[in-house]
Amino acid sequence: MKAGVRALGVAESYRADRSTLAGAVVRADRVTEDFVFGTCTVGGTDATPAIEALFERLDREDVRYLFVAGIAPAWFNVVDLHALADATGRPVLSVSFEDSPGLAGAIREAFDGDAAARRLSTYRAQPERRRVAVNDETVFVRGVGIDDAEAADAVRAFTPEGGRPEPLRVARSAARAAEQFRARLTGDGE
Repeated sequence: MKAGVRALGVAESYRADRSTLAGAVVRADRVTEDFVFGTCTVGGTDATPAIEALFERLDREDVRYLFVAGIAPAWFNVVDLHALADATGRPVLSVSFEDSPGLAGAIREAFDGDAAARRLSTYRAQPERRRVAVNDETVFVRGVGIDDAEAADAVRAFTPEGGRPEPLRVARSAARAAEQFRARLTGDGE
């Protein structure tokens, strides 16, 4: 992959009822070029439109891939990867870092009735996770708008070391810092 290929990584951090979303535009050669911030509701169902809004506000036509940390940020706020791919016109890769039996059981334990049914419907409509070896680690990738081989290549190209793609590593750090700053402004900080 060419060094100048860009990806937008989106990660989140939360303390209370709103989660801070951070988007970081990072090139394959690890140069970070841009940031964007937003929020979504902890335990809500607005993560997908919130991520779409980040992409729109960036207005970066040169972003080739959209990486999302996990599939259900902010306590089961399940991301619809198909809707994101349709809205952005970019391949979307959800990357998680732990092997698990999936979220269906945890969603049923946390929510009842329509709230559980809505989240389960969105969750079950997403592609299966694929195990991807990167460096000496393993990540789990769901891709929409991209085949499995290209998704694995993209993850490896944006992961120069360790097991976390650089756009997601940078976005996670930015989300944590922004969440701490926001908490201090509202008096919830340390």
